[in-house]
This record gives sequence, structure tokens and C-alpha cells, in this order.
Amino acid sequence: MSTALEAPDQPASSPPFQPISTARRLKNTSATVLVALAFLIACVPLVWILVEVVIRGAGAIFSADWWGRSQSGVNPEEYAGGVYHAIYGTIIQALLCGVIAVPIGILAAIYLVEYGRGRLAKTTSFMVDILSGVPSIVAALFIFALFVSILGAEQSAFMVSLALVLLMLPVVIRNTEEMLRLVPDRLRESAYALGIPKWKTILRIVLPTALSGTVTGVMLAFARVIGETAPVLVLVGYARAINYDPFEGNMASLPLLMFSEFSNPEPAGQFRIWGAALTLILIVMIFQLGASVISRFSAIQK
Repeated sequence: MSTALEAPDQPASSPPFQPISTARRLKNTSATVLVALAFLIACVPLVWILVEVVIRGAGAIFSADWWGRSQSGVNPEEYAGGVYHAIYGTIIQALLCGVIAVPIGILAAIYLVEYGRGRLAKTTSFMVDILSGVPSIVAALFIFALFVSILGAEQSAFMVSLALVLLMLPVVIRNTEEMLRLVPDRLRESAYALGIPKWKTILRIVLPTALSGTVTGVMLAFARVIGETAPVLVLVGYARAINYDPFEGNMASLPLLMFSEFSNPEPAGQFRIWGAALTLILIVMIFQLGASVISRFSAIQK
């Protein structure tokens, strides 16, 4: 007797996409609204400050003498002079800081990524983390206590640069360290397989590969330290005329000019404060835009 074979029950085909429930849609919309609202709230004080500085300082930076003269011989009540001396002091202090901090920071990052093992590497990394949280006033007081009080050095723009080094070092080290870690290990292994020494592999392969990101981080580090106020208040005096020697005498900077003019009750003093603030923002913006251009250019090249 033959029996008919019945086909096994086929499972019902499930739809390719499950419908999104109303509760999930509501949660997603609520989260999106809250994030957008938080962003707008965070932007309000930033935009407010920026607009206020631009409105109050635009008249100063468009003045004919603003970029080419100092405050030498200018009376407190005069709407005259400029910030040429302060711009020079700000730039020269940052450059001296970079000359010291950038090579040390890059070498320290190379050591941590390529050679660092054991207790010394852990100690170095721990000290970098501590430097990252050191306030600028603490760095300034440390330089003052060590070099001025103990070693008898003169207060000068160079002392300010030494304090800025302590603030710039952790930024350079951490950024360079992350850029070096992004270099694929296969590049290193290929060089080792060809018999290239490790130091030459780092110099010819690893560093050029991470160069664009490293330069971007260095420029951001300059933008970080260029507006610091505490070191210039502690380690150098204000000069109304330009001083080209960073190792001797008082030297102006944009933060120090703003602090000095703050005690000026005349409207011209407020005029110079807002103009110096806008000038400092423009300089920092140039560094930020430079970092963005380098980052985008390197992405296009790759």
C-alpha cells in the first residue's frame, strides 16, 4: 500500500524589515531634539562672545595705525597707536616655546610608541598625563620659583616661553603618539624584512606617514598656548614700546596689553582692550584654519 508523502510545513517567510514601533520612534525623536537643543545652548555663549568682540573691536583693527604702531608715546585717553609690539611679543613667545617643545614632544612620542617598555615608559606616560592637567598659573609659578628665585634669572619673555613649554608639551606628545600609532605595522614589518634598521624605518617611513597629522597637532598646540595670560602676568612686565630682545627687559603681548589697559578708566582703554581681544581671536583662528587646511590636504593626497 502506498502512502502519499506530505510536504513538510514551510515556515512563514518573515518580512525583510520589521516595522518600527511608535515607542522607538518617540524615543529617537526625543533624543534628537535633546541633542540639538544641547548643541544650541552650548553655542549661545560662544556666539554671544564672538559677536560682542567683533562689534566692539572691529573699529580698532580697521584703524590705519593698529597693525603698524605700538603704544609708545600714546596717552591713556588718546584713540591712537596700535598693537604691533604686542603682536610681536605674542608671536615670538609662542615661537620660542615651539622651538623647545616640538622636538622634545615628538622625540618623547617616538620613544613611547616605538621603544617604550617597562617602568620608564609608564612613568613618562604618567608624567605627561599630569602635565595635561597642570593649570597655567602653576606652570608660571614653577618657572618663577626655579629660574628667577633660585637661579637668579631675569624676568623676560623667554621665561614666559619656558612656562608655555610645560603647557604645550603634553599636547604635542599625545597628538604625535596617536598619529604614530595610526601608522600600519605592515609598513614597519616590510622595512624590517628588507633589512632596514629600526631608526631609519622611523625616520624615513613612520614619521613621513604621520607628518600631516603631527603638523596639525602642533598648530593646534600653538593655538592652545598663544592666548595664555598667567605666564605673562608672572614672568614678564608690560612695555608700551616694542622690545626685540626676548631674553632681556619687558615685552608686551596681547593678553598682557589687555590686562594693562583694564586699569585704564578712559574709553580709549576699553577700545584697545576689545581690539586686542579681536586680534588675538583672529591669530588663533589662523592657526585653527591652518590645521584644518593641512588635515584636508593630507586626506586628499591619500
